[in-house]
Amino acid sequence: MEMLRDLDVVRASVGTVRLTRAEGSDDWAPVMVVRFSPFNTWYEINSYWEGRFLERTERGAFAKTIAEQGSRVKVLFNHGSDPQIGDKILGLPQDLREDPDSAAGDVPLLDTSYNRDLMPGIEAGGYGSSFMFRVIQDAWNDEPGRSDHNPEGLPERTIKEVRLFEFGPVTWPANAEATTGIRSMTDDYYAHLRDRDPARVADLEQRTRAIRTPTVEQPPPGTAPDLGAAPAGPDEPVTHHSGGLTPGERRRRLYPYLMEGASR
Repeated sequence: MEMLRDLDVVRASVGTVRLTRAEGSDDWAPVMVVRFSPFNTWYEINSYWEGRFLERTERGAFAKTIAEQGSRVKVLFNHGSDPQIGDKILGLPQDLREDPDSAAGDVPLLDTSYNRDLMPGIEAGGYGSSFMFRVIQDAWNDEPGRSDHNPEGLPERTIKEVRLFEFGPVTWPANAEATTGIRSMTDDYYAHLRDRDPARVADLEQRTRAIRTPTVEQPPPGTAPDLGAAPAGPDEPVTHHSGGLTPGERRRRLYPYLMEGASR
């Protein structure tokens, strides 16, 4: 099966977004501080595109991409899908780094009208954070058993290395009541991308649907899944992830490039 290298993933985080200013300065000099990936915190992914499993990032996962491509990382509002701001950058990352507990970036905001419109909401703490990346190296435990952090015994994924493309504030951050901190926004991202590049999304959807069994209920083609739907009960089938294939089999078909080279 053809590689799905264009399946990038998006995570919405409860990490903070705040503004700082030079003390005593009256000039336009706000710096937005975004903490977008808390480390070693398990969260559940329940996605039409990705399946259902627990995931966490570990410290060091962002080190290589920051060192090699940190200057190319973009800072956008709502992943560039805001109807007014679009994909205009908010600023350039001045200090993209890994703190002990989270990936973070300091972003001096450009003196623009759209940044001035965003500032009151950021200062009030009204926005969450989100980031888009591609997994380069990960480790899976397909049968972890039940535990306090994983009462259902879902497959567990530890992300060890990523390529970071973009981060920034979002209107709808993670739902803390539904997950332990971060949720997949990949479904939302591809729903917006469909408006701009429907052929690409349709092709990706066709290939993704091909590895699902027809007995598992899926959203009809051309529609985004209902991310606000109540989770299935213990006796109800889960409709937002694949059936038939084992997690390992589905992973090898979706991410064959992760199997190249070193063992994951």
